[in-house]
Amino acid sequence: MKGQTKSHPMNSSLNSNLILALTLFAVVSSITPGPNNTMMLASGVRFGLRRSLPHLAGISLGFGFMLVVVGLGLHAVLHDYPIVLDILRYVGSAYLLWLAYQLATAPPPSAATTDTARPMGFWAAAAFQWVNPKAWVMAMTAMTTYLPENAQSWHVLLVAAWFALINVPCVGAWASFGRAMRTYLQDPLLSRIFNITMALALVASLYPMLVG
Repeated sequence: MKGQTKSHPMNSSLNSNLILALTLFAVVSSITPGPNNTMMLASGVRFGLRRSLPHLAGISLGFGFMLVVVGLGLHAVLHDYPIVLDILRYVGSAYLLWLAYQLATAPPPSAATTDTARPMGFWAAAAFQWVNPKAWVMAMTAMTTYLPENAQSWHVLLVAAWFALINVPCVGAWASFGRAMRTYLQDPLLSRIFNITMALALVASLYPMLVG
């Protein structure tokens, strides 16, 4: 968050142009492919939309909390202690590889209702944001680009809340699409192809984390 000195009112408020720019960034970054959306698509296929709602809530509220923490000063701490980002990068890489393995070996949707598997819960999805490379890029960009000059704490809260609100339908659309695909993926071969494709997409998402 920037300093607290006085400025022109237009520079210290979220004017319409800034809100529009933030909205467009939130929509585009939230709805484009990434680890969260890949996992929500797979969850929609395997468990359906209703059972995936805690996962969706964890993503949106967890990311909103992340935005607040970053906006209130974490970005400055990470700048001073880059080793923290390095640790998160490798922990996140290991976790995403494990998730990719789980996706690749998941049973068809028809079997998911009888096995012991459960969709990702609220707290796990919220915690996942801290090792999600795309979430970090989105949070750092939002809080360094779309806050007004001389932003106050309430600006940070407003940006985080607005971003989290937009995030819900954008990420939820992937779960809905997965639910719609559920009927067509009852065949074990098609289901296996889909699961492996989703696993490869998660592995591909490691690239920005490892080179960033």
